[in-house]
Amino acid sequence: MHLKMKKYSILFLVISQFTFGQAFRNFSNEFLNLGVDAAAFGMGKAVIASSQNVNSIYWNPAGLTAVIDYQGSLMHAEYFQGIGKYDYIGFAKPIDGRSTFALSLIRFGVDDILNTTELIDNQGNINYNNISLFSAADYAFNVAYARKMLLNNLSLGLNAKIVHRRIGDFASSWGFGLDFGLQYETDNKWRFGLMLRDITTTFNAWSIDQNEFDKIQNAIPGENQTQPETLELTKPKAQLGVSKSFPIFGDFNLLTEVDLNMRFSETNDLISTPFLSIDPAIGFQIDYINLVFLRAGVNNFQNFTDFDESKSLSIEPSFGVGFKYKGIQIDYALVNIGGASGTLFSNVFSVKVDFIHFR
Repeated sequence: MHLKMKKYSILFLVISQFTFGQAFRNFSNEFLNLGVDAAAFGMGKAVIASSQNVNSIYWNPAGLTAVIDYQGSLMHAEYFQGIGKYDYIGFAKPIDGRSTFALSLIRFGVDDILNTTELIDNQGNINYNNISLFSAADYAFNVAYARKMLLNNLSLGLNAKIVHRRIGDFASSWGFGLDFGLQYETDNKWRFGLMLRDITTTFNAWSIDQNEFDKIQNAIPGENQTQPETLELTKPKAQLGVSKSFPIFGDFNLLTEVDLNMRFSETNDLISTPFLSIDPAIGFQIDYINLVFLRAGVNNFQNFTDFDESKSLSIEPSFGVGFKYKGIQIDYALVNIGGASGTLFSNVFSVKVDFIHFR
């Protein structure tokens, strides 16, 4: 019984991944919504206006114009008690005094999944030698360009992404999309940011191995799974942010930001209409002489209806710390703390290197 339940659970995972490839989806390529950089996670992902380093390739490519020399970044996080591995690497380089170029690679994967589609043969015999392992992994390769405009304090950025998703030998997909961002800073140091994600309705074109798909159907007697459609479209999203940094006392400074994350569909977000749903994010960072950082934030405001028809609101707080010395910044964040996702908390670590300090 235990083996049969495990078999069904693995098959459900694979089949559910296939069904993501059907037409327009409100939630598609969700691994690209996780975010990057432990510093940003610690602030509740409220960094659309304030992000101005190599990690802006994800948060808002317009912020790349603040990079004055080579910058690199690495991040590692684990989800679902270490089952899911999430990794990111980024690199940014100024082209001239007004423009910047950046690259990044994101991978979210679950490895060593048991493939039990051939565990039980046609005669009902169990053969453990037929068990194999496979990975379900999502990749995104990003190329970004940002430029300072003639209008003072205005920067624009464009990010092109190639998305590759693979579920063992069962199916794989390739996709493409564009993100656009802008940042503007006023004379009194207020910063405003706008990020438009998937402005081209990012697509994933799936290729399904028919032989492997037939094994799934044969593994569950009486089931007749219909092969899903092979084109998945991701709806555009918008993020609007405002931030302000100011001294509080002595050598301590405070950075605050409020973002509005908008989807053009009806969801469980705090504000939800048939046309637009809005999920706010709020973040804080206190630093001591730009050397030691303490961060906190809250995001993912979700409305829920309980079994007794009562209404409840779920939020996800986050906390983080960081340390920077001679161009090397190490950050840590604790996220997914009792939030709407239902997952256990996750630890996020990242390192950012500014090469100007090593010349």
